[in-house]
Parts: sequence; C-alpha cells; structure tokens
Amino acid sequence: LTVPRITPPSRCRAGRAMPKKDDGTKKPASETVPDQRWKLQVFFVCFYGFMTQIRPGESFITPYLLGADKNFTQAEVTNVIMPVLTYSYMAVLVPIFLLTDYLRYKPVLVLQSLSHISIWLLLVLGTSVLAMQLMEFFYGITMAARIAYSSYIFSLVAPSRYQRMASYSRSAVLLGVFTSSVLGQLCITLGSVSFLTLNYVSLGFVSFGLILTLFLERPQRSLFFNRPEGAGDGAAPAELDKMARGDGGGGIRGWREAALCRMLQEVGALTRQPQLRLWSLWWVFNSAGYYLMLYYVHILWNEIYPAMDNRQVYNGGVDAASTLLGAGASFAAGYVKIRWTL
Repeated sequence: LTVPRITPPSRCRAGRAMPKKDDGTKKPASETVPDQRWKLQVFFVCFYGFMTQIRPGESFITPYLLGADKNFTQAEVTNVIMPVLTYSYMAVLVPIFLLTDYLRYKPVLVLQSLSHISIWLLLVLGTSVLAMQLMEFFYGITMAARIAYSSYIFSLVAPSRYQRMASYSRSAVLLGVFTSSVLGQLCITLGSVSFLTLNYVSLGFVSFGLILTLFLERPQRSLFFNRPEGAGDGAAPAELDKMARGDGGGGIRGWREAALCRMLQEVGALTRQPQLRLWSLWWVFNSAGYYLMLYYVHILWNEIYPAMDNRQVYNGGVDAASTLLGAGASFAAGYVKIRWTL
C-alpha cells in the first residue's frame, strides 16, 4: 500500500485537469517478480537443499574411522578427532553468519559445497589423524554455512510467505537426509557395499551439489547489509528494517561504511531486541546440544553394540527414522498459526 501524498493548493487545478498516473510507484522486489518465476526459484532452492543432503556415507563415518579402512582407535576418534568439529563450528559460526548476509548468500553456499567436497576427499584419501582433524574442521564450516541456505529463501518471497517457505525449505533438507540415510542403509545391509565405496558415492553427490550451487541466482538484496534503497519511497522495507529503526542505512559515511563496522553496528542494534536475544540464545543451546548428541551417539552405539559385520550396522536406519519425523513436523509448521510475540 502507498501512502497518499498531500498535494499543495497551487497544484490542485493541474491535478484535476490531468489525472496523476501511479505507474511509477516502486513496489517490493518480491512482488515485482512474476508469480510463476518466484515459484520456480523456490522449487529449485528446495531441490538444491534436497540434493545436497544426499550423502549415503555420512551415517557411517564413525564405524568407517574405527573399521579396517582407517583403523583409528576409539580414543583417537573420541578425544582427538571429533572435538575439532565442535570447536571449529563455534569459531566460524558468527563470522560466517555475518558474511552470509554481506556477500548475499551464494558465495557462502559455494564455500559450503567446496567444504563438502574437501570432507569426502579427506575421508577417502586421508590416512593420518591430522587429515581427519582437517576433515572435521571443514565439517564445522559446512554446519555453520547452513544459515546461508536457511536465509536464502527469504530473499525470494514477501514477508507474508516467510513461515510457509521456511517450512518447505527445511522439509526438503530433512527429506534429503532421510533419503540419504535409507539409501546408505540399503547399500550396507542388502548390497554389502563397503564403507569406502559408500564414501566414493557421497563424493559424487556432493560434487553434483556444487554444480547446482553455481546455478543459484545471487539475490540483489538481503536482510541486513543489502536492504532495498529508498524504503521511504514506497518500497517495502526488509523485515528487520522495522526492528532496527533509526539506522538509516545510507546515512553512514567514512569509516562507518567499512564492512566490519557495519557488521558490529548491526549486531549491536539487533541484540537490543528482546525477541532476538531470546531466539539467539535458544538457537545456540539447541544447535550445540543437538550436534553434541548427533556426532557422539554413533560412538556410543559402537560401544553398546560392536558389530563385527558391516551389514549389522544400522546407523542409517536410525537417522532415517528421526529425520522423517522432523520433516513431517517442519512441513506442518508452515500451516500452523504461531504467535511469535512473547
């Protein structure tokens, strides 16, 4: 909606004589895109999210490291290799979060795909503990870069569609994990495929994911650093523009325009919002607890049930069951009216 302008008295007669056209009114970017185009973009993003999760060997990394292929001890995997993932994730989480918005998503998604390829190359070719630690470091980068995919879809649609589109994108990711886990479990149990072969298959899929990444369009705007200019001229401001009023965006000059200074200013403005503080704390503790259990539970399974035959390793089946429930819940969340204000 555009706010009607007050016409000065001297221009009233001219206004009556020649009706004013409203064709030049600036509309939100998400509304100027043809209806069919944004739907195709959302579909491709969801397809991309699904395909990048097809890594059949991921559920079996721990038994692969402990098995005859790599022959690392349980103490090395638990105390030397696995902790690198958690610490590297925490170290790069905030920088990648800020760079994601500043670089407009796509470069970070390319970095994520390259990191995925590095992980599987190291898993296949690496033989030392240092190589596996480097593999876990790249794993931390891919985990931190997930924010790029989660927020990318918001640059394609209007704020009124955020909830439903977020549920679609998240469901696509979880369905990809489900498909990957089922595929890996079937290959291990029924096909008697080795863990090494499964990692080669995963390397092929992540390489295909890099190709898909290159076809993603780089958005012209983002939530923080690349907001639409002229928001006061009728263009719809970004959702977080309303929450951080007074920043002005284009009024900053000199050293204030430096990327690092802008990032710190944005973080300072957003931390003053109670809802964002609550959401951020919830996200930190939730993700940290989730990844802590996710990547150490495989070691616990090996301790409880040390299967000597690879066909009796059911990591993929357990991962498939848990992610299928999550995919259903994420899809349903897009159709549930949630009161976010606390």
